[in-house]
Amino acid sequence: MSEHSTEEIRELLDSLYRVDSGRILATLIRLLGDFDLAEEAMHEAFAAALSLWPSSGVPGNPRPWLISTARFKAIDSLRRRARFDASQDELVRYLEAQSISAESSNEEDSLEDDRLRLIFTCCHPSLAPEAHVALTLREVCGLTTEEIAKAFLTTPRTLAQRIVRAKAKIRETSIPYEVPSPKELPQRLGAVLQVVYLVFNEGYSAAAGAEVTRAELTGEAIRLGRLLTELQPEPEVIGLLALMLLQESRRAARTSPTGELILLENQDRSLWNREQIAEGVALLEKALKSRRFGSYTLQAAIAAVHAEAESVAATDWRQIVALYDRLAEIQPSPVVQLNRAVAIAMRDGPEAGLAHIDAVLEHGELANYYLAHSARADMCRRLGRTAEARSSYEKALALTQQEPERQFLQQRIRQVK
Repeated sequence: MSEHSTEEIRELLDSLYRVDSGRILATLIRLLGDFDLAEEAMHEAFAAALSLWPSSGVPGNPRPWLISTARFKAIDSLRRRARFDASQDELVRYLEAQSISAESSNEEDSLEDDRLRLIFTCCHPSLAPEAHVALTLREVCGLTTEEIAKAFLTTPRTLAQRIVRAKAKIRETSIPYEVPSPKELPQRLGAVLQVVYLVFNEGYSAAAGAEVTRAELTGEAIRLGRLLTELQPEPEVIGLLALMLLQESRRAARTSPTGELILLENQDRSLWNREQIAEGVALLEKALKSRRFGSYTLQAAIAAVHAEAESVAATDWRQIVALYDRLAEIQPSPVVQLNRAVAIAMRDGPEAGLAHIDAVLEHGELANYYLAHSARADMCRRLGRTAEARSSYEKALALTQQEPERQFLQQRIRQVK
């Protein structure tokens, strides 16, 4: 085949990697029982596909082909190691037997749950809490250590060390690759919900890069939310799924056709996904009726107020402030206080909002959070305090790595000269 065809295969594999690598890796971890071996084998399988598919053609179902190829690549790798380490011999025989068994069964049905199993493994209580997010975003979602570090305001080296330690503990203590029993599930669910929402947030507002959103991450988080809802239909699980659907409903309106960021107040609400809004509101109502809801359900309620308003002016800002008041009681955090301050500005005016934002910034926890400085800049701009607005916009610009946000802030800086 021509070089152009090889390039087409490369583009197809790039797309498959973006969309399916997390699911493929999760399945390989289940089959191989080793994070690093699974990752190495997956990359070898993608390389083999790039070499073979231009001449042999693309398989009708590429994902099983990649999984099967990776599995045999791993077995070959272990065979080579077994020449020098006899302890590898038994593992090779086990994997070969497992491969024969897998060939005779329909494995596709089990693949869908592999990432859910992997999330529970990554969020196992034996692991340090700070490792849960790092390991899940790295192994389940395929983010690089650099991307995770930027998202959580730490260094790539620190993130890499967390991930290495967590993998070692999983291997050394034989943490099971499984969904917990019904008895264990409630106490394990909180960490998993937190991680699913953090995955969603990275997709909803990417920490870095050329795009505002990463649809593959928000889509995967919603898929995992649906699986969790089927598995454990607790109010907060339902509330989290409602929240993600309501926020995702705005995705098409959040950027222009050329990729520029569009704020909520300027979005074309006819582009909002009404099916997702209807589903999210129905789930929210179900969670609220339980009267056992928590922070995710309250955030979903705030998102629903926005979703059901015809415009920013028609939004019930009093209700939103009241919901933030309740949220601040059960989940006190500087980010919640910042969002509450913005809602207060919409209800009472920018001067009131600015006073609350300054109070939040005085505590210092959001000193490196670009949205805090951007929100302060917006209040100052609306009040005509252009020098302060420019200074705060410049602080926000220095702290963000996402290109559309940088372009938006640069435009605002030019406007307040």
